[in-house]
Amino acid sequence: MNAVQQAILDRRSNRGYEPAPLTPEQVQTLVDAALASPSAVNGQPWHFSVVSDQALLGRIHEAAKAEWSKTPEQMSPRYQDPAFQVFYHAPLVIFISADMDKNQLCDLDCGIAVQNIAIAAQGMGLGSVILGLPRPAFTSPEADEIRAALQFPTGYDFRICIAVGKPTMGKPAHEMDASKVSYI
Repeated sequence: MNAVQQAILDRRSNRGYEPAPLTPEQVQTLVDAALASPSAVNGQPWHFSVVSDQALLGRIHEAAKAEWSKTPEQMSPRYQDPAFQVFYHAPLVIFISADMDKNQLCDLDCGIAVQNIAIAAQGMGLGSVILGLPRPAFTSPEADEIRAALQFPTGYDFRICIAVGKPTMGKPAHEMDASKVSYI
């Protein structure tokens, strides 16, 4: 098995991180993996906001939590834990934004990019978790200020993000369900 296949099989969603920042070389490797991602007709519809500012991440967490609390029946049970932080206190979060009006396939393209980042992180011995849970922050009263702080281009909005850092915990692989595959 080659190193890429092994990274894919070993990757887990990590929900605990050491506070130490990533090195500039590690960050650049993640950015390069993101920028190398394929996209429909090479449209590259994304913008990557690489965030290590913990105060900004805390602000986004609070905005998402406030929006989720408006619909408690839909709110993730994780928010019931006072120690929960939507980015799991990761030292780095990469937000991917795009303009849905210009490219209807951008969610697929952004999904490919976030997976490239996750596999690159795994290959460097880092952990990651792909996150959609912060989405309500981008419908909150602070949404425009948050978009500006993240330097989203005009017309772009949150699609997905990924928290990355040195993991402090692990977990077993999920079971692979062969019934989800048809060979034709």
